[in-house]
Amino acid sequence: MLLEDLLRSLILLLPLGCLALGGCDRQSQTSPQASANAENVSRQASGDATGAEPAEEELTGSLDIENRGKPMPSDSFEAPDGKTVRLADFKGKPVLVNLWATWCGPCVKEMPTLDALAARTRDKLVVLTVAQDSKGGEVVHPWFAKKGFAMLKPYLDPENKLGLNYGSGMLPTTILYDAQGREVWRVVGGMDWNGPRANTLLAETLG
Repeated sequence: MLLEDLLRSLILLLPLGCLALGGCDRQSQTSPQASANAENVSRQASGDATGAEPAEEELTGSLDIENRGKPMPSDSFEAPDGKTVRLADFKGKPVLVNLWATWCGPCVKEMPTLDALAARTRDKLVVLTVAQDSKGGEVVHPWFAKKGFAMLKPYLDPENKLGLNYGSGMLPTTILYDAQGREVWRVVGGMDWNGPRANTLLAETLG
């Protein structure tokens, strides 16, 4: 039992790079290989004596309404075609802005649910996934090509202009704006955008 307790204590200190709310610390961009190794060690130690895998952790981001009513920031970012755009260019419909990165596990995990959300709300909602990867299209475009999403497009913000404006310090961060460009709420951390919690949060704005 002493050896088992010691092992569990060591696991808690491993630099997994992701915080408790299903989000990634923007200040520590752990390499994919390091993250995979840490994850494998954690799984081996937390499984039972038969080697069973632990239950997958649910994405439960934190809801923040402190900035409700605040207008969209004017920072520019890069569209998939290379043109410079701003959030105000998308006003007229509600806009859901998702800040993410290819190195962020919770970001990657929630992306398929964002794609599904964009598909089923295409007439009511604009879904923008804006990558915060410092290498921009060099890493984001191949990643998107591999995933083959039906609706999502690779918008880029390699200088983290939007990220610095929102100042959450966490990825993913997702912000909902109404059709007039006023903030409704933001979710800091991952979210299942197909789940009942997301549907409830969106219902007020989408009707």
